[in-house]
Amino acid sequence: MKVTIGKTEGGFSAYVAKKDLEERIVAAENPALWGGWIELANGWRLALPDLEASTRLPVTVNARRLDRVI
Repeated sequence: MKVTIGKTEGGFSAYVAKKDLEERIVAAENPALWGGWIELANGWRLALPDLEASTRLPVTVNARRLDRVI
């Protein structure tokens, strides 16, 4: 799915256009966000592609939603 990652005053946010959903990023596997998973405030986990840490924001990427194991 296409996800736009942007920087906000409080950190980072993700916008999923198909779902008309914008949420804060509350956790990330990697400090630079790229190449691992991120967790949104609503509980979704998304796998992001491996990009350079210096990638300019906002940027739209193809992300994959990960299932939560309970």
